[in-house]
Amino acid sequence: MSSLKVTFGILATGLMLSGCMQATTYEATNTQNFKPRDKDLLSKVSYVKTPVAEPFRRAIVEYHRKESPGSIVVDSDNHYLYWVMDGGKAIRYGITVGEEAMAWSGIAKIGSMTEWPAWHPTPSEISRLGVPTFVAPGPDNPMGSRAMYLYSGGKDTLFRIHGTNQPEYIGASISSGCIRMTNEDAIDLYNRVKVGTIVVVLEPKHGDSPYNSRLALQGGSNSSF
Repeated sequence: MSSLKVTFGILATGLMLSGCMQATTYEATNTQNFKPRDKDLLSKVSYVKTPVAEPFRRAIVEYHRKESPGSIVVDSDNHYLYWVMDGGKAIRYGITVGEEAMAWSGIAKIGSMTEWPAWHPTPSEISRLGVPTFVAPGPDNPMGSRAMYLYSGGKDTLFRIHGTNQPEYIGASISSGCIRMTNEDAIDLYNRVKVGTIVVVLEPKHGDSPYNSRLALQGGSNSSF
């Protein structure tokens, strides 16, 4: 029942957001950048490829913050990840983020990167979720197609940006703290970044995306963009 509530909530947010958004350049997935293994494994997924609500689809947007081109900014409040470009632009991806008690914020770097990673649940995840200690790479692995591991102070934070086998939750706050993207978006971002890329995860209540979920649900708009 709770999963249905989350799904309906995402759809409702998407419909209301679409009414207050400016014209946006959405980016279709370019499968030419997929490797043969990507195409093979993505063709074998058993999860339902639920379409992402329009406001959370990958798009090129105007970007006013001052982070350097090539860096990543995560706005957990509004379920967006930005890859900063030159010329006041960014590629904006919709994401699933952690529940408030499990969220992480701060400045990190991508410390390592893996294609089609295995999943090694943390002890707390094993205890809380009843999952195995290891899940092999594959089309239905919860880590999805790519993983970018966040390090801070030279140490693994245990938080990752990664794909997902639950695309229906893009735009929701349900993960164990990691930042989930659709498998297609994870591949796209992975191809743009490198080890050492700066990742800024904004603190709660510090998100300033132009299309603010909460304001949209209240019938307002965010004019700071």
